[in-house]
Amino acid sequence: MNDKITTFLNSDLLEKYLIGQTTSVETETVESYISKYPEVEQAYNTMQNQLELVAQSQAVEAPNAILNSILNTLDEETPVIPLNKPRTRKKWFQLSIAASVIAIMFASTTYIFFQQNQLLKIENQKIADEIYDRLDDLDQKNMRLDEIMRQMNQLNNPETEKYIINGNNRAKNLKTVAYINPREKTSMLDVVSLPQLPEEQCYQIWAELEDKMVNLGILNEGDRQLKSIPYTEDALALSITIEQRGSKLSATKENSVAEITLNK
Repeated sequence: MNDKITTFLNSDLLEKYLIGQTTSVETETVESYISKYPEVEQAYNTMQNQLELVAQSQAVEAPNAILNSILNTLDEETPVIPLNKPRTRKKWFQLSIAASVIAIMFASTTYIFFQQNQLLKIENQKIADEIYDRLDDLDQKNMRLDEIMRQMNQLNNPETEKYIINGNNRAKNLKTVAYINPREKTSMLDVVSLPQLPEEQCYQIWAELEDKMVNLGILNEGDRQLKSIPYTEDALALSITIEQRGSKLSATKENSVAEITLNK
């Protein structure tokens, strides 16, 4: 169906033509479309059948017995004007068609408004979701900015001590940098490089105390940015070991690949 036919069918010319409300030019246009385009002819026939069915269902004809009874009760000398029954029926038929057309137009308009309202609700929901997503993204960026500013303040704090931790012969390319502030009791770690390990193994960092080793977490290649680690009071050294994944109970010197002594 081309755009020309679609535009015509979306107009009200067919409805006006059915109830005799078209001008001569409009009548010529409608009849031309009906004769040229099967789609228009089909729509016209369908609409005409529907209107006739509606008109017939709404038309009410008085029973003949009632009319005869009224005529018999009138005085013979009383003039009686005979009813033009076919004309009255025709008038009722035309009024029924007009009412049906109006009802169909009203229903079509109501449906169009309903569809537009639904589309408007969907569009409003999309806009609201987009606003919420942007606000959430903005909150996350603000939180990240606050974290960066806090880290910069810690790095620029004269009390913050910097420790470069290099790997031994077992992990020559390992390099991390620890930033520890004993006054503020904060610790940060920057993973510079980590040699690749088998999938079942991982790097773990430990704080060494007088009588035990405290696990501070797992190191990954994805940690190649400043990250906070737990501050350990009275730590004597930091040690990085290679452990089996899931093992956090204890560290041994045999597993150590890097170690740095902390200032007291």
